[in-house]
Amino acid sequence: MVRRNSTPEHQESRIDHLIENESVHTEYGDMTDKSSMDRMLQSIQPDEIYNVAAQSHVRISFDLPVFTVQTNAVGVLNLLESYRLNCPKAHFYQASSSEMFGNSIDEDKFQRETTPLNPTSPYGCAKVFGYNITRHYRNAHKLFVCNGILFNHESPRRGANFVTNKVVKAAVRIKASLQGKLELGNMDGYRDWGHSKDYVRAMHLIINHDKPDDFVIATGQTHSVRELCEYVFGALNLDYKDYVAQNPKFLRAEELKYLRGDSSRAREILGWSPEYTFETLLDEMIEHWQKIYSNE
Repeated sequence: MVRRNSTPEHQESRIDHLIENESVHTEYGDMTDKSSMDRMLQSIQPDEIYNVAAQSHVRISFDLPVFTVQTNAVGVLNLLESYRLNCPKAHFYQASSSEMFGNSIDEDKFQRETTPLNPTSPYGCAKVFGYNITRHYRNAHKLFVCNGILFNHESPRRGANFVTNKVVKAAVRIKASLQGKLELGNMDGYRDWGHSKDYVRAMHLIINHDKPDDFVIATGQTHSVRELCEYVFGALNLDYKDYVAQNPKFLRAEELKYLRGDSSRAREILGWSPEYTFETLLDEMIEHWQKIYSNE
């Protein structure tokens, strides 16, 4: 399902290769328009539903709080209700988020399925509703619905306004003399970064588990934005301190300081483990942008 906007090139640009060989078919729809979901679910009768739709930029959720909640909270309810009424035998996956934990951390410095939820952004607050309403539909309506509480997951396909790809893209451009500096927000926020390829594999394992359940998916390693810059610029033989500056406009109204996930339940029950490390993830992203800018 793709959301209509005025520039069609942006809607399907990352799946053009799948559409061209007809392995993917898209339909217009919107999380705030339940009728579009009813139309599709009635006709498709899917076996599996993956809700990864969202206003997904945490910083921008402070600027667009109402839209974020309408999409990330009420939108989940719209989809769950359409699913309940039209194809209740399907399995349903809800993309929950580590942002739900906020600054709540267990004594061992990890966040897991039992860690209290204390979000620090409109995005995180909306995701908590989506998480809880999904659990409610499982318990109240006996549906196969599950949550994947995924920590930050990245790849070369990540939008360039998210910090990982923002840093990598800028560093490659600086190395190629196409850009002079990079402005960032909080340099000392810590995140548990993994590769989207590993995390999508986890999503498939969760939705095909023998019973509906909720799982944290994370690498168990945390790194600061400063460490991210140090590695990426260092891989290009540059010193990030010569190029990176902090701009207050990129700071959040309430900062989330630290995320580090304990995915031991998923590893033990689902047999999942990540194939990528922090370093190999960034190496792949660096190579991606080097190919793009090699001719320039």
